[in-house]
Amino acid sequence: MPTLTKLYSMQEASEHNSAGDCWIVVDGKVYDVSSYLEEHPGGDDVILQVTGKDATDEFEDAGHSKSARELMETFCVGELDSSDIPQLEVVSEKQKSYIPEKLVDLSKQYWAAPVAVVGISVVVTFLYLRNK
Repeated sequence: MPTLTKLYSMQEASEHNSAGDCWIVVDGKVYDVSSYLEEHPGGDDVILQVTGKDATDEFEDAGHSKSARELMETFCVGELDSSDIPQLEVVSEKQKSYIPEKLVDLSKQYWAAPVAVVGISVVVTFLYLRNK
């Protein structure tokens, strides 16, 4: 039987963004870490940078241990309401290839500048060595 937890919107979680009232969101769960700030081994400033935000990437990048993950569960106050999360827009194949095509077009259009620089360098070198 699933455990029922309180659902919070990202807006609600973002309102708790101070040292005295510090909530973070990690992997869709909302944590009140206000009482843990002084005990955090990485310092309170690391948590305060992501308070009131989705800190999943920062949490995963830090490489937390299994015991740290278990300790974090004691601070869980609920889950993020997934219906509140904006849906990502699907990018069509044509839009994906737009940037590489544009880059190729630019490289074809502006090929003369690097060729001119190399050509001038060759001429100057030739003239310099001829006068020696």
